[in-house]
Amino acid sequence: MLKLVATPIGNLDDITLRALDALREADVVFAEDTRRTLQLLNHFGIRKPLVSCRAQNEAARAEELVPLLEAGREIVYTSDAGMPGISDPGAVLVRACIEHGLPFTVLPGASAVLTAAVLSGLPCASFSFFGFLPRDGRARREAIAAIGACGHLALLYESPHRVAGTLADLAAALGERPAALLRELTKRYETVERGMLSTLAERFAAEAPRGECVIAVLADRRDPCPQADASALDAALSALLQAGLSVRDAAAEAAKSAGVSKKTAYARALEIRDETP
Repeated sequence: MLKLVATPIGNLDDITLRALDALREADVVFAEDTRRTLQLLNHFGIRKPLVSCRAQNEAARAEELVPLLEAGREIVYTSDAGMPGISDPGAVLVRACIEHGLPFTVLPGASAVLTAAVLSGLPCASFSFFGFLPRDGRARREAIAAIGACGHLALLYESPHRVAGTLADLAAALGERPAALLRELTKRYETVERGMLSTLAERFAAEAPRGECVIAVLADRRDPCPQADASALDAALSALLQAGLSVRDAAAEAAKSAGVSKKTAYARALEIRDETP
């Protein structure tokens, strides 16, 4: 059987007992980056043959996988971190198993997408994941338009030096939306910055974040920040307070986007907070 095994996204203690058992029982481990997987195996005292299986050679490795599985071998596949097949290789191996009627399964574990969805503090009963956006051109514009149309929480990966530009592009296309930038999830320096899209864009234009980043944006079809009127202010404040901002910070953000004074926004934020069950 082929077992696609989720691996820690930063903290090695997030490995599961099932994942360790699968790695110990495997005849061979296919790995996106054999160096990364070797570090993981060494940490837990496991020695196994490693075969490189990355995006550039996954199709060729899938052809090698089929006779191994037909011979009854136990194969584990690990991507660099998190769940194989989610912005990582793995899908081609799965397709090969399906086409040849060979068994495979997935061992759950750490996931940057799920961790970010909850940690963002934004409503996440439903959400969409967009992976890494195209870098430019029509494909990028279409991806951002899809985010705006999804109608709920949107999550995407981004490299640190492109975070500010992506936040600015999202603000320009979607208007002001509550958002969060999540960095170094599960690691020692894990941080979450919450605010409106344009504010976060300005913050990280001044100093790019470090480490692996996830952007979360509440792409609700209801515009939380049209120009100044009472309902717009209430929508902006409610979204920001729900995202975890303090009354003072929420009022400051909403005042800028709704075109009202901070005093007015602060007074209304207190009322909304007190009215919330």
